[in-house]
Amino acid sequence: MTSTTVRRTSSRRASSPAPALAGVVAVGAALAAGELAAVPVSPDASPYFAVGSSVVDHSPEAVRKWAIETFGVADKLALFIGMGILIAVLAAVCGYLERRRPPLGSVVIAAFGLLGVLAASNRPDATWTNALPSIVAGVVGVVVLRILISQLGPAPANPDETDGGSAEDEPKPAARSDFTRRFVLTAGGIAAAAVVVGVVARRVLADTAGVVADRARVLLPRAADQAPPVPAGAELEVSGATPFMTSNADFYRIDTALQVPTLTTGEWRLRIHGDVDREVTLSWDDLLAMPMTERIVTLACVSNEVGGDLVGNAKWLGVPMREVLDLAGVRPGSDMLLSTSVDGWTCGTPISAITDGRDALLAVGMNGSPLPLEHGYPVRQVVPGLYGYVSATKWVVDWEITRFSEAKAYWSTRGWSEFGPIKMASRFDRPADGTEHPAGEVVVAGTAWAQHTGVERVEVRVDQGPWQPAELTTEYSIDTWRQWKFVWQATKGNHTLECRAIDRQGKPQIERYQAPAPDGASGLDDRTYTIV
Repeated sequence: MTSTTVRRTSSRRASSPAPALAGVVAVGAALAAGELAAVPVSPDASPYFAVGSSVVDHSPEAVRKWAIETFGVADKLALFIGMGILIAVLAAVCGYLERRRPPLGSVVIAAFGLLGVLAASNRPDATWTNALPSIVAGVVGVVVLRILISQLGPAPANPDETDGGSAEDEPKPAARSDFTRRFVLTAGGIAAAAVVVGVVARRVLADTAGVVADRARVLLPRAADQAPPVPAGAELEVSGATPFMTSNADFYRIDTALQVPTLTTGEWRLRIHGDVDREVTLSWDDLLAMPMTERIVTLACVSNEVGGDLVGNAKWLGVPMREVLDLAGVRPGSDMLLSTSVDGWTCGTPISAITDGRDALLAVGMNGSPLPLEHGYPVRQVVPGLYGYVSATKWVVDWEITRFSEAKAYWSTRGWSEFGPIKMASRFDRPADGTEHPAGEVVVAGTAWAQHTGVERVEVRVDQGPWQPAELTTEYSIDTWRQWKFVWQATKGNHTLECRAIDRQGKPQIERYQAPAPDGASGLDDRTYTIV
């Protein structure tokens, strides 16, 4: 056998996919073991979700903005997919390292286990037990990797490390496949077990406290102050137009929770403390014993781009937040309600926006049913006129009465404005941008909102021409959006249409474009159509 033949044989052995497969199986088994070990501890102790949550919390603002703009409400799914791909690649690398340079692969897996320990230990309300699932995952990953690699037989010699002797002097064994029967059976069995254990553990963690069954048992009380009925003229009867009411399934969801918190009504408590006359803790029964108010309110996300769909209109049932504050008594000089979610997310809301007469609610119902889990079950906040990042705390469990000069919330520490009044906006909903239509009458429709001020009119212009009035639906309230349509006599060619809203004070929306950060987007939505 010649030296060249030896090098080619070694290269074939080194490029075998078996070590990569061993790494992927080992890391998969580690993640499954971590999920299983998290069952008796906490969903937050899951190594995968703990690390993912830490990635969300510590990502640069530019990355967050890009993710929301690119993926919208699918940002969490995109993160899961991206993490999965990255983990698979790193796992394959671990397999090759363990094969060629033992125990480097094991060291890398152990390092990732340590990363999981740090991430899980830094979750809100974490105890020392939160570290255990990541430790278990690290140990399982190392053990499985070493077992699988050992079944591949001796690693091939590195030709660059030989002493220069000829191949004839040191005969090499013939090349053989790394996929031995023993390796295939062991790897396949471990992979199958990991899938079963991981799926079962994830299902258990997703409903650790029986929150789904708990929600199914909830009977919402009748509102003492019911929402006025929606008049017939509030709904635009145009195909493709946005419905006046947004269903629970279609309502946007933007938050930092990678897994929906599982909080039952029996576990829920709201502690009210800080600059108050008396500290108060409310239970679910205490809250439901208070008179309920029902209101239709439009909510908007500060990350919503011009023309975006991170806005929705729903019927909310809850207790006025000002009445809950009255139970504790807010001391003079306090100007901020620092609310905290069960997952540790914080939000700073101006107390003036709660006590100025607007329908700010500590909500328990959405569109006639208990809050969906992903929208804050069992209790969340709804404050008209403010972006969600400074008002709409989901799964809320803590209120601290304080001052903006003394406390900071989650997003204000990341460069966003401390105050978040929703900016007036309008958008096109139909026809879709870039579409082709025959000359003649084209019905263009959209939605506009001027939260807690009200939309007075909407105007449309064609190719930078004069502004022309659109037809508005009946206004329901100053806290809900309005639909509009514009009947355009379209001529042949390419045309660009823009829309703008004017509020009840006669103020038009801001035409100059501004990105969502730090206090909401502004600018005119536009659509381009080809008329033939």
